[in-house]
Amino acid sequence: MDQKLKLTDIWALGFMLFAFFLGAGNIIFPPLAGQLAGEEVYSTMLGFLSTAVGLPLLGIIAIALVGGGWDKLTQDLPKTASTVVAVLFFIIIGPAFAAPRTGLVAYEMGLKPFIAEPTQLHLTVFSITFFVIAMCFAWSQGKLLDVIGKVLTPVLFLGLLSLSVMVFLNPQGDIIAAQANYASQPFSTGFLDGYNTMDTFAALMFGTLIIEALRGKSITEKRAVTRYVTYAAFIAAGGLALVYVSLFYLGATSNSIAAGLDNGGAILSVYVQALFGTEGQLVLTTIVLLACLTTSIGLISACADYFSSLSPLSYKAWVLIVGCVCALVANVGLTQLIALSVPVLFALYPVAIAIVLLTLVRSRLPNRALAYRVVVCISLMFALIDAAKALNMDMSLFNFLPLFDYGMAWMLPTIAAIAAMLFAPKVQQEPAVELKEDLA
Repeated sequence: MDQKLKLTDIWALGFMLFAFFLGAGNIIFPPLAGQLAGEEVYSTMLGFLSTAVGLPLLGIIAIALVGGGWDKLTQDLPKTASTVVAVLFFIIIGPAFAAPRTGLVAYEMGLKPFIAEPTQLHLTVFSITFFVIAMCFAWSQGKLLDVIGKVLTPVLFLGLLSLSVMVFLNPQGDIIAAQANYASQPFSTGFLDGYNTMDTFAALMFGTLIIEALRGKSITEKRAVTRYVTYAAFIAAGGLALVYVSLFYLGATSNSIAAGLDNGGAILSVYVQALFGTEGQLVLTTIVLLACLTTSIGLISACADYFSSLSPLSYKAWVLIVGCVCALVANVGLTQLIALSVPVLFALYPVAIAIVLLTLVRSRLPNRALAYRVVVCISLMFALIDAAKALNMDMSLFNFLPLFDYGMAWMLPTIAAIAAMLFAPKVQQEPAVELKEDLA
């Protein structure tokens, strides 16, 4: 039977995926990167788009090709290794870093500007309220498409579209010279900045939610699932690219009104106020709250769905656990949370990229089990070198590695390993031994 979705449902699916991706990191990092990149904004932006749009797009397409979530993606890895990697990924995008960050950014940009003397109590009350609301939306997993794709995201998208148009029609300053690493290594610096969105991790986790949403619309046939997940991926990627280009240009033209600010959220707030006046803060508050809320809903739901598959606890029980931990971690503070996440991202992001690339060429691998083991181990080994360097450890011993100075020592060895695995010998099945010969 040819299973079909209505056009409105296809767009709702794409918008839902876009909303899941568009969260805290997507809003706060591009303005600062754009300001520092200055005249190198286009090279930096291209690097950022590679990791923040290109890789998540490939991740969702990989999920579409295998027709499932994490279990299908890692079916050629040992079960224990697959589970350990998945748990680490879900902890990162869930209660440890990405999900609490949505609440922190929502507070920093959505509420804090309206408080004369903000205190820790304000953050605590806000984070509890924010994640209670997120848990309420995530409670009914099967209704995510209708709630987010058809209600919350269109409002969010209209707000972002208005901001994007005004940024290009009325820029607030001239583009100046690039600063720091953005002057000498604009593409690679932008590439590494894209790690901060954590969207490649998220892509591997959100795939299950997209397939669940399709099942809710009675789409279960593998070819149909692949087709609609791919459509959703391109819609979400297009929306993300539009947002990033606008925010990079906003940052690049912000020096005359927001020079010296070290936070992308602060740059965005000042810029929006210059564009729209005092009322602009309300526009920005709406955008930020919706973006952070939709992403936190998706992250809590994805984590609860996976952890419930590993334990006797139900999906709803895990929604409560993950949501409460997120509210607790959010009280650490935004700056501290970002600083803690950087070495972890350097260590595990290349592993996620390796799994995506392997899945895209999986049908051409003559020995899949060997390929996944070798490539994942190599990507992790070299990524740990980059992570140690990010922790300011002395790693000068590895200066000879290609791209080491750029923080991407993992890249060439990983690509070389994948290329080598395309020519690995096929697995030979041992011929059955006849019992009568043994008895002779």
